[in-house]
Amino acid sequence: MIRRVLAALFLLVAAPAMAQPARAPVPAAVRVLLHTSGGDIVVALETQKAPVTAGNFLHYVETHRLDGAEFYRAMKTGPDAGLVQGGVRDPRKLFPPIAHEPTSQTGLSHVDGALSVPRFALGSARGDFTIMVGDQKYLDAGPGSAGDGQGYAVFGRVVEGMDVVRRILVAPTSPTEGEGVMKGQMLSPRIVILSARRLSASASH
Repeated sequence: MIRRVLAALFLLVAAPAMAQPARAPVPAAVRVLLHTSGGDIVVALETQKAPVTAGNFLHYVETHRLDGAEFYRAMKTGPDAGLVQGGVRDPRKLFPPIAHEPTSQTGLSHVDGALSVPRFALGSARGDFTIMVGDQKYLDAGPGSAGDGQGYAVFGRVVEGMDVVRRILVAPTSPTEGEGVMKGQMLSPRIVILSARRLSASASH
């Protein structure tokens, strides 16, 4: 029951699913630098295992639509554990929703540092993403997952900057902001994503 409640907290209401235009495949192990007001985070995208979801995130990066976006939510599931959520919330900057890639299909899991994408119905994910702090495997597809049992789509992992992510998880939150189960989870102030840029294969940070 607790896992089902926690999984419900993870949901982010999105617009009804629409067809996502096909894009050219991208190389595996694509890295992206998130330069934030709280520090730098480098993520590696699983472009082979989760091509649709990783490609969608990369689309937001390459069109600079993550620039100026925010980490706005911190959900704690235990001591030093939980997830942080951020992304594009301006409807004018959103691309169409994408197809769902369950962890049962990709072989990925909601382990410490994993990037995942919130959704409401299947095929409703858009410009938001979450980062796990500690293993949160109840969010994987399968019998233990709440709702439709399809879980959420993991599409990458943090390779540098988990200290920044952990600081975001324990950053101050508003006691009044947020609706329903999200009340008390909204960061105050927000952590701004100043820029999001794809790194060259030879780049080191």
